[in-house]
Amino acid sequence: MMKASPVRPGDYLEFFSEIDLLAALSACPGGDCSAAHSSDLAACFPLMVEVFRPVAPPKGWSAAPVNAYDRGHGWSA
Repeated sequence: MMKASPVRPGDYLEFFSEIDLLAALSACPGGDCSAAHSSDLAACFPLMVEVFRPVAPPKGWSAAPVNAYDRGHGWSA
C-alpha cells in the first residue's frame, strides 16, 4: 500500500553544495501507486532541475576544512 505523493505544482527542493556534486533525480515511473501499481495509464509530469552558481559565497559562509584522513585505514606497512 502506497499513499499518493503530496507534491503539488510549484513545490521544490533546494540544496546547497559546498563541493562539486553529482546528483541524479528519479521519480516513480508507475505514477500514483495508491490507485494502481505501475500503471501504464498513469499521468506523467516533467521534472525541472536548475543549477545555480552564486556570484559570491553566501554571507557568513566559509569553506569546510580539508579532512585530515591519511587513507591509512585497514592497511599496515
